[in-house]
Amino acid sequence: MTINLITFASLLNKQVSARSSHETLLSELEKDFTVKLIDYSEIDQLSNDDFKIIFIATGRVERLVMQCFEQLPRPAVILADGMQNSLAAALEVSAWLRGRGMKSEILHGEMATIIQRIHVLHSNFRAQRSLVGQRIGVIGASSSWLIASNVDYLLAKRRWGIEYMDIPLERIYEVYDRIHNNDVGASCAAVASQALACREGTPEDMLKAMRLYRAVKKICKEEKLSALTLSCFKLIERTGTTGCLALAMLNDEGIIAGCEGDLQSVFTMLAAKALTGKVGFMANPSMINARTNEVILAHCTIGLKQTERYIIRNHFETEIGIGIQGLLPTGDVTLVKCGGECLDEYYLSTGTLTENTNYINMCRTQVRVKMNTPADYFLKNPLGNHHILLQGNHEETLNEFLQANACKRIE
Repeated sequence: MTINLITFASLLNKQVSARSSHETLLSELEKDFTVKLIDYSEIDQLSNDDFKIIFIATGRVERLVMQCFEQLPRPAVILADGMQNSLAAALEVSAWLRGRGMKSEILHGEMATIIQRIHVLHSNFRAQRSLVGQRIGVIGASSSWLIASNVDYLLAKRRWGIEYMDIPLERIYEVYDRIHNNDVGASCAAVASQALACREGTPEDMLKAMRLYRAVKKICKEEKLSALTLSCFKLIERTGTTGCLALAMLNDEGIIAGCEGDLQSVFTMLAAKALTGKVGFMANPSMINARTNEVILAHCTIGLKQTERYIIRNHFETEIGIGIQGLLPTGDVTLVKCGGECLDEYYLSTGTLTENTNYINMCRTQVRVKMNTPADYFLKNPLGNHHILLQGNHEETLNEFLQANACKRIE
């Protein structure tokens, strides 16, 4: 792991001064990282993919930092050990940057703490860079009932570097119609053989669902999509099947796939995967108990690899096609949702998945979660319907990343 220290020093021979005056600091850093000292005048030689820290090596460099404002890394991470009046200058620089709307943080104090913090910051940096250039396919259109889940494509690209692209359902239909049942028979048998049970879905339903999976996957490959959200209900009218199995299998294969054309939720899933390596379960909060802080989350699709076992069902609302009833492991979970038209708000909480429920009047995969924060958030200040459940406690990692990107936490 390489850290580039953009060095600001007031002495004539800046690099020699930085090394000799800060030998203890640099030697300790070099035990964990490859450290490169980059003079501030050469900052333009670094690329956006280089991890950068502002190194204040001496006092009297405040105006040098001002002159480099446009080229400074964002958010600004400032390293100062206090030698040569470096901390005093760092305090002044930090205040000036924050006055101009740039988030800044000073690394100072015990080396173990600084090193641990650099690891966290580097992880955030790599996750953020991994999002840049990611293509999210919007196949069809957002469902008409998702009136609070819109995203401004341009603002999202400016903030996160992601690209939403509209893909008409007709492209799916064209590919779907060219796939024959005998092309997918073996795949259907493999999925069915690993299921705990097969209930409402028929063999014909399974064949249609698998053909749809193949069609969506082909479009993902052609368009180089990292993620997609599918207009599920419109598909039913034309194909007689739902996207539940297709989305489950794509998520298992690393292509983030969300339901109902929900633009905010698919981004949440994509960002969460970049940070935690976990694929989320996109679900409806279907029942809330504000007194006990419990919520039941339900949806008709989930990645098969997220489950301990799964049952093949049909789609709850339409009783058509294939739905997935996943049985999830109990234990720590995280609920997260990014919202706002430029994806600058978020909800985040942890809890415990206590049981898999089986209500007849809800979507097929159902889990009860005991929240660690007040569940009345969902009743008083929700960021829309769908929320993303991740197995494990990832609150610190997600909060750190979203705060670093100037997002507002909703509670």
